[in-house]
Amino acid sequence: MVSVSVKKKRSSSRQNVEHGNSLRTAFQEIRELIVHGKLSPGAWIVEADLADHLGMSRTPVRSAIHWLQREGYVIEHKNVSKSRMVVAPLTKEDASELYSIIGHVEGLAGRQTVALPEVKRMQIVGQLRLFNEQLRNIVATKPARAAGIFDLDRNFHRAIVEAGAGPRLLALHKAIEPQTERYWRLYASSIINDLHLSVAEHDEIISAIDEGDADRTERGLQTNWKNGSERLAHVIELFGERGSW
Repeated sequence: MVSVSVKKKRSSSRQNVEHGNSLRTAFQEIRELIVHGKLSPGAWIVEADLADHLGMSRTPVRSAIHWLQREGYVIEHKNVSKSRMVVAPLTKEDASELYSIIGHVEGLAGRQTVALPEVKRMQIVGQLRLFNEQLRNIVATKPARAAGIFDLDRNFHRAIVEAGAGPRLLALHKAIEPQTERYWRLYASSIINDLHLSVAEHDEIISAIDEGDADRTERGLQTNWKNGSERLAHVIELFGERGSW
């Protein structure tokens, strides 16, 4: 016969697992709303509304909001009378820091990609060329809408990271990538005019990996993100920061 104390422990353990799953789901879904601009920069976070939208209780939603605050998606905005959680604004300073971090993470992954056996390295080079040629075609045809550009660019970088990064580096990249995605998505229509510059920088990265040059690969990835940050800063100067006050 199972004792009452054992039953209670099992019940408590099951509840903890269920809470953990609900918390992770709430975190991921709210983060998705923020990254895609459905919760815009500077918007108030209303716990009850989010709980209704997600079909969850307020407990995991509240915990998810605090998790998002720790990762920089949400900040506490205080005034004289009260404080509120709001979606973090998009600023030049934040973008510069994020792009520098992801550039260094991808640079390290690029070095490991270069160290792969030649057959595997050439497979990666082939994938990268395919992604970049599709981006180059978009530059040439200048479509009215920029559908697919973000996914192609993200897939280019992910191919390098997933090929070379170990589990810790992958975890770092997965944590920072959605934060950079916020900027790309919300300012995408203005950045597209400079797409040819990014394509040329990708060419340099591909060439470095093809030739097995680790230093050049790392430098190329860092440069691509650094230049991307500068191009983004120019756009923010023209159109203003989103959600700033």
